[in-house]
Amino acid sequence: MHIAFAASEGVPFSKTGGLADVVGALPRALVSAGHQVSVYLPRYRQTKLKDSQTVVRSVTIPFDDRYRFCSILSAGNQAGVQFYFVEYPPFFDREALYGTPSGDYPDNAERFALFSRAVLEASKVLGVPQVFHCHDWQTALIPVLLRTQYAEDPAFRDAGTVFTIHNMGYQGLFPPDTLPLLTLPWDLLTIAKMEFFGNVNFLKGALVYADFITTVSRKYSQEIQTTEFGFGLEGVLRDRAATVTGILNGVDYDEWSPQADKFTVAKYSPEDLSGKLKCKQDLLASFGVVNPDPNLPVIGIVSRFAAQKGFDLISQIMDRLAREELIVIALGTGDKPYEEMFLRLQRQFPQRIAVKVAYDNALAHKIEAGSDMFLMPSRYEPCGLNQIYSLKYGTVPVVRATGGLDDTIESWDARTGKGTGFKFVEYSGESLLLTIKQALNAFRDQPSWQRLMRNGMSKDFSWNASAKEYGRVYDKVRQARASAGA
Repeated sequence: MHIAFAASEGVPFSKTGGLADVVGALPRALVSAGHQVSVYLPRYRQTKLKDSQTVVRSVTIPFDDRYRFCSILSAGNQAGVQFYFVEYPPFFDREALYGTPSGDYPDNAERFALFSRAVLEASKVLGVPQVFHCHDWQTALIPVLLRTQYAEDPAFRDAGTVFTIHNMGYQGLFPPDTLPLLTLPWDLLTIAKMEFFGNVNFLKGALVYADFITTVSRKYSQEIQTTEFGFGLEGVLRDRAATVTGILNGVDYDEWSPQADKFTVAKYSPEDLSGKLKCKQDLLASFGVVNPDPNLPVIGIVSRFAAQKGFDLISQIMDRLAREELIVIALGTGDKPYEEMFLRLQRQFPQRIAVKVAYDNALAHKIEAGSDMFLMPSRYEPCGLNQIYSLKYGTVPVVRATGGLDDTIESWDARTGKGTGFKFVEYSGESLLLTIKQALNAFRDQPSWQRLMRNGMSKDFSWNASAKEYGRVYDKVRQARASAGA
């Protein structure tokens, strides 16, 4: 089939989170499975294009006050995937993708409505796919438009939609007058369509109108149909339960593997783990830990510093954790109180706590390779990628049993020698601390610990299996559209 991805970010062109990794990797796996794949992205200031050409000079996008005119660039075919970019500098030539530290850009509804309409109009010139695969609220208008304003367009008669939720917490909520601003009909502002407590909810629109809904792990697809994790849309999802499925994200082992990592000082494998000690020494040096005890376990953290990621729990226990026989290495940015907590503890315990408040891809690789354990105590985690990277690096995950973390990590049982990490269920600082202490205790038995490491390193979470599952979803969508058109 011809599949067109529409997303607000994708590596190597733009990234703020895991969505970009998926959009960079899944299309390549689909091409390997025999599909034709196009990817549409915004052309941001951060988007570096070596060779590009304008393939659609002008696309007309209506707004209530005037027309806007964008163009479509082609970055050519990369690893079998065709990349297109919507270029409209007034909306996308900005410092950041979605907003500033003070908040989201106030015109985000207009920005991503223009992008969504441009994808549809461009596809009529560049090739209408059998399935539009849309990601998160920024592209949620595509399923809405196809079943409303474009419903009688013969170009899209057979085109289906798959909508993937990467995080239910981000929904695209805007005031009611957004509808006429975007030239959308007022009848969308009903509880059965896009209305949400008086506002317009882009994500809800996609959940109502998409042919099929996926999310990024089996457990998360179940969790978002509950009050605790549904963010007010659990009822909509339960109504669509027959068309909701969870497909676990894969990872790119060409980039994330201790045998091929270009950012680490040594390579290692399950057969020869000796290089991991060199990686550990290099990691500690990179974070300025002077004369560390090489026998101490290192716990790594690479994360957005936010309550969703469990940093409220970490803040409850960090003062006690700093007095344990261990070293904590943290990398990330986020909420100021958590940044300041780590900086304070680093000053107080310079041989135990080290932090860099930044996003640094090279350091993220060094943490995966050089740590003994990796901490992810998330309140909720749709999929998570770092715990999967950690498994491959023999860096034992300590996680909360939620979403993709629960799906990918098996609890260690020293008696049977089975399992890949440590999990806790209750969302509390005490449960987290108890689980970390269990991991520290297990670390003391190095022969057993190395078996645990190798268990994780043997797991395969490459994209091939996930691509096959998506292929089955696309087939269902194509059959559903054929039935609807019959």
